[in-house]
Amino acid sequence: MTRPTRTGSVPPRRAVVIGGGLAGMLAAAALDGFADEITVVERDTLPPGPTPRVSLPQARHTHLLWSGGVRAFEELLPGITDRWLAAGARRIPLPTGLVTLSAQGWIRRWPEMQFMIACSRDLLDWVVRERVLALPAVTVLQGRTVRGLLGSADRVRGIRLGAPDGRESTLTADLVVDAAGRGSRAATWLRDLGLDPVEEERVDSGLVYATRLYRAPAGSEDFPVVNVQSDPGRPVPGRTATIVPIEGGRWMVTLSGTRGGEPPSDAESFEEFARTAMRHPVVGELISRREPLTGVTLSRSTVNRRRCYERAERWPEGFVAVGDAVATYNPVYGQGMSVAAQGSTALREVLTRTGIGEPGLARRAQRAIARPVSVAWDLATGTDILYPGAVGRQPRPGSVLAHRYVDRLAYAATGRALLTRAYIDVITLSRPASSWLHPDVLVGVARGPGRRPLDGPPLTGEELRIGGAGARSTV
Repeated sequence: MTRPTRTGSVPPRRAVVIGGGLAGMLAAAALDGFADEITVVERDTLPPGPTPRVSLPQARHTHLLWSGGVRAFEELLPGITDRWLAAGARRIPLPTGLVTLSAQGWIRRWPEMQFMIACSRDLLDWVVRERVLALPAVTVLQGRTVRGLLGSADRVRGIRLGAPDGRESTLTADLVVDAAGRGSRAATWLRDLGLDPVEEERVDSGLVYATRLYRAPAGSEDFPVVNVQSDPGRPVPGRTATIVPIEGGRWMVTLSGTRGGEPPSDAESFEEFARTAMRHPVVGELISRREPLTGVTLSRSTVNRRRCYERAERWPEGFVAVGDAVATYNPVYGQGMSVAAQGSTALREVLTRTGIGEPGLARRAQRAIARPVSVAWDLATGTDILYPGAVGRQPRPGSVLAHRYVDRLAYAATGRALLTRAYIDVITLSRPASSWLHPDVLVGVARGPGRRPLDGPPLTGEELRIGGAGARSTV
């Protein structure tokens, strides 16, 4: 985007982004062209390549970037998909490149309807970071801690910074964007300015994640993503197992379990859990002959949490929150990165109508950011609250009926391509959930799957040979 020409008598428009992670880089990309100076403030030192970030332990687990999110990335950073692929990521067609047991049965591998990007989180972040930090307006200030906001309840005018030596400084801005992630302290900072506490929602299924890397077998460059989901309709802990082929000839394998069904942290029990604790042993069988490259990494930070900033009665000018600073989700659904990107495109769309520093910008942007957040939130929490021991607000009577309809849709999608497309369009955040009420979808749901359910994973004979699994092909 071409930035407007500024004369010497007009002060530059300044924006500050709190957080140098993925959401922060996306926010900086959204601001490019609307701010003359964009400063990204990061408390850690950012790695120079595709290596782990200190403050992102969840990067060691599988990350899925759905096509709805990819399109948002492309709006902000045209050509980013090609850069990911050149760096080693894979574009996987859906459901063609997906072998998945949903709660209602195995999904057939129809021709491409949507897609996903598969790679390590480290590689994905690095490609985006390299692209954004090359923008002339963007600079990064590393090793600085944000201690609070400057301004008042009416307008935020910058941030207070702490240096490693303890000294404090300030950084003024026309717009401050909080992209500090799940550790954001924005709710406290806003209260310190005199604003009322922000409404917060939480749903906790008690999910625990365990991940291990394996060496991929020879010839598996086009191997599908393999996924065994849980069935929230059964009164047992939800357990899932996923294999994602990533760069470097590796398989990233993540196992998860809700409260009472947590995966083990020891390497000796990892494969056994994948084989015996799931609804189908295919993941355990596929990794049983593979060479482990790492130990097991365990994570417990999986609570769905949403700060409802868009509902605040008062909201200051000059401040916006995006990404995990607004909402975090159970990572099993793979929504966080896509929602962060869609939130930043929403910010950019508002900026095209209301310039930085103009009245009403922050309120409009926060409400626009809430729209993709709400879609992902309803999908994640509507399922998570059903697991035994889940903590959070129970479903309303109307939502129970809606959940039954979605279950029926997912069941019918196991045998009808039209319904598979409708289902995947929403799951990949490519279309709104209201599309499930299209007349053609309603008729298809009423008719059911129409085909006999698959009795096993739809792996081809060649994929079984490469993977060394003992199951027979159903393709």
